[in-house]
Amino acid sequence: MLSRDDELLAAFVTFRTAMVGLPPLPPGTDPIPFFEPGRTLGVFDGGELVGTADSYASTLVVPGGERLPHAAVTHVGVLPTHTRRGVATALMRRQLAEIAAKGEAVATLRASEGGIYGRFGYGVAGSSARREVYRRRARLRPTAPRGGRVRLADPASWKLFAQIYESAATWTGAIGRPAVWWRQLEVRQAADPGPWYAVVHGDDGAEDGYLRYHPIGTAEWFTTPERTIVVDDLVAGSPEAYAGLVRYLLDLDLVDRIVLPATAPDDPLPLLLTDERAVRTVAVRDETWLRLVDVPTALARRRYRGAGSVVVEVADELLPQNTGAYLISAEGAARTTAPPDLSVDVATLAALYLGGSRWWRHVRAGRVTVHRAEAVAVADELFATDALPFAGTIF
Repeated sequence: MLSRDDELLAAFVTFRTAMVGLPPLPPGTDPIPFFEPGRTLGVFDGGELVGTADSYASTLVVPGGERLPHAAVTHVGVLPTHTRRGVATALMRRQLAEIAAKGEAVATLRASEGGIYGRFGYGVAGSSARREVYRRRARLRPTAPRGGRVRLADPASWKLFAQIYESAATWTGAIGRPAVWWRQLEVRQAADPGPWYAVVHGDDGAEDGYLRYHPIGTAEWFTTPERTIVVDDLVAGSPEAYAGLVRYLLDLDLVDRIVLPATAPDDPLPLLLTDERAVRTVAVRDETWLRLVDVPTALARRRYRGAGSVVVEVADELLPQNTGAYLISAEGAARTTAPPDLSVDVATLAALYLGGSRWWRHVRAGRVTVHRAEAVAVADELFATDALPFAGTIF
């Protein structure tokens, strides 16, 4: 475990070297506040730090609305001189043991490479869609909700944004944003002189949503035919807040294109418009890589649907205490000695856990062993959710 300031600075440099293309931070930035004490691991070759992994204590909203203790895994990197020597494996194994010891039931990460984390029990549990709106074609339907009061705010109102987010982020897949996360955001914004803008939805003292955005290409702002703004964060704790913030965006003068880098895959934005093609989905990519660290707790604290039940057998090589069979129904989930209906590894179960994927798809992909054919449809009903999981938080 790395704890001294010089060790954390070395971890910071190691990670950024491993990532190659990260943008620089402002001169004089102190990265020490980016680390939560007692959560940074390192591997040394002699006296040189060659690999590191880090995490933040957080929460994850699961189907049914419970917030599970959660580790936000980040800053995983190995120097290019020491790759393919087992450094990442040692880090990830040790980190999982540490997370389990802390009593955090789940962990998530954002993967820089897609072929690494499955072997450590992580599965793709949620996705994010990048969308672009051609504002001059985007006309709201007469039936679109109006929303409430929207007012401009100081773009550095971090305390207010954090308060709104904490109460508003109740959707499946949302994660808690600890103080170190907000500190990094503040530093990143300070690195760019802007301009930056923000609005909040709701009356003073009762805000339930906010929007942060900035323009790009400002040098040609009055001559380009495609004046573009980028939405940095859109958080809505109610349908009214969502409608009010979207209406504000679409009413912005001197804007031709609105880029939303991260939206829920099933975001209703196109349905608000008379011409749905005014919204273009540019890309959908994996967002939440989930690891079930404590399978019994994670399964027990999630909600299920339907009248049926299913016995799922789980295999977990890295955390063998999770291995076993679980009886799952609308009444909950618990260990059982009954014979399994379906068998999965822990990474596949993680991919299904938030409701972002269907059991039948994993069956067809050969990732589920079926012992009772009828159990597949039962499992799909049990794990179904109203909306697809989405985090909307990069870390």
